[in-house]
Amino acid sequence: MSPFSLPAAVRGKEVRVAWVGRTSTEEHQDPRQSLLRQLARSKSVLPESWVIVAHFYDVESGRMELERRGRKAGYERFDIPIARDGGIANLLEEAQRPNRRFDVVVCETMSRIARKMYENLSVERQLEKAGVAVFASNEPIVLTGGRAQQILQRRINQSVAEYEVLNMLEQSWGGTCTHVREGYNIGKPCYGYKAKKFRHPNPVKAEKGITKTRLEPDGKRGETVTLMAKWRYHEQLGFDTIAERLNADLDEHPPPEPNGGKRARRAWSKSSVADVLKNPKYTGYQVYNRRARRSRNGAVNPPEMWVWSAEPAHEPLIPKWMFDELAARREAKRGSRDGREENQHPNTKRAYKLRGRLLCRCGRRMLGHRHRGHLYYRCWPKNNNRGRMDRLGDHPNTVYMREDAILTALNAVYSDCVFGKDRLNLLSAGPDQFDDRDQRERTRRRDHLTKRLSEVTRKQQNLLSQAEDAAPSDPFTQGLRERYNALTIEQEQLEKDLEELDQEEASSPRPLNRSDLKLVEVLPHLSVNLHRAPAELLGRLFELTKLCIHIDYETDQALIEVTLPAEGTKELAAAAVKLPQSTAQANQITRTQNPQVKPGVIAACAAPGALVSAGQPT
Repeated sequence: MSPFSLPAAVRGKEVRVAWVGRTSTEEHQDPRQSLLRQLARSKSVLPESWVIVAHFYDVESGRMELERRGRKAGYERFDIPIARDGGIANLLEEAQRPNRRFDVVVCETMSRIARKMYENLSVERQLEKAGVAVFASNEPIVLTGGRAQQILQRRINQSVAEYEVLNMLEQSWGGTCTHVREGYNIGKPCYGYKAKKFRHPNPVKAEKGITKTRLEPDGKRGETVTLMAKWRYHEQLGFDTIAERLNADLDEHPPPEPNGGKRARRAWSKSSVADVLKNPKYTGYQVYNRRARRSRNGAVNPPEMWVWSAEPAHEPLIPKWMFDELAARREAKRGSRDGREENQHPNTKRAYKLRGRLLCRCGRRMLGHRHRGHLYYRCWPKNNNRGRMDRLGDHPNTVYMREDAILTALNAVYSDCVFGKDRLNLLSAGPDQFDDRDQRERTRRRDHLTKRLSEVTRKQQNLLSQAEDAAPSDPFTQGLRERYNALTIEQEQLEKDLEELDQEEASSPRPLNRSDLKLVEVLPHLSVNLHRAPAELLGRLFELTKLCIHIDYETDQALIEVTLPAEGTKELAAAAVKLPQSTAQANQITRTQNPQVKPGVIAACAAPGALVSAGQPT
């Protein structure tokens, strides 16, 4: 049977018709008026013997998948004077019954069934299989003769309807992106900010009272966001721990309130803290499209799909560099519990003294592992990269490092470089061993960029002097203008490269000088024995000195970083005094028992008031 033909049993008799309609949400249309218009137009094209006996309609988007259609009850909120027999799903269900009430289906246009052509054809195909023809008021109802022309017209109408939707969505998306790139906010301001209204740049919309908004800090809430970032960055607290601190004083740290307030907990939770610290808007930039709220049920989009403003649009609550560092740490720490204290679970069999402090060259944290009576730390990337072996590169199958070997090296670092009597001479000799190849390379690049920038500036001046007396329409002048524009582009790139070089140099360590060693001088002279120290004291020492150990499987070396706190040296000294002490002879015996450990020293100033010393176990 052709999609436009009638069953033989009803030809020449009264034809029972089911009308189907659909209108979008109340944000874009008036459902009541739209459905009344659709019904009237559908009735106006029906032959005299055709009678509408059932009404099926929905108030929902026509771009929804067919299996999700007809489930909403939004139509109940409107006073629609049309008796409803169901939605599109009910229509398809009744069409399969042998005792259905209708013989054909009519609609205003085929786009009222579905906007997407695939969904539209699916409905048409299901009705065709059930022996139900579909007609539209904007298509001629021809019951005899050829159907090719009608089918062609319908397919064109369906294609045009889908094109119009996609074109409208693309234009709307472009306008939204422009709105964001100019720094304006969309929706409710995120926690810590409040909306600051601005006159709409379009005079017509401004006369109607329509405004645009930017963000500005919101008192205590803004201060809370900054405090959370500091806790996360400096103390490396987890989301749960931060939530507990905030809940201890809700007057100073008001909890966020969801839209509508119906789901408000009146307290901080792990998820609410995570939402704040993962939101890039706190860096001062306006950001949009972080979540696919419609297409993928709110799933987080990858960062390359985010839309950023061209420059900072409001006052930042979290510095951009800190936000990036927190994101990198979060990725490296994914799947691990908060803190480095011993696990309190009753099934815990052993504790690892250096938990969370060893980083493999690949960027992963090394995990504790017991093997043949010894404690190791290993990086086993295959364990969490199944199906993604291309990410491993030249990484060995497993990288091992024994805990006792690392503790021996740490014992030497703390006994000699931090608490040793000869520490000043040892650290001040570090500059001779300091690897300054990166510094020399930056100096060479700076000289090259500065020289090239001077040449470009000189050439621009020469071109300007030649173009002063030339006619604007002269081909020679036009050539000078093109050359000048090219030099301007090169000048901007050179200035950008110099700025990046300055940032790189500012974040790089430098050799120590005598003034940097004042922090070390206030520490007591001790000969510590880390092998005998309780795990609690070790954890406190490592936390105060921000211990971090980098394992390089290519060079077979470990770089131990110890950072002395600028304002916590007294606390560090008090913690160190509680550590078990050992004689020089005991230390010497311990070191000779581990011949694989060959300590070396590189001292550098990482930041004002911070000292980084490194040992290299091999």
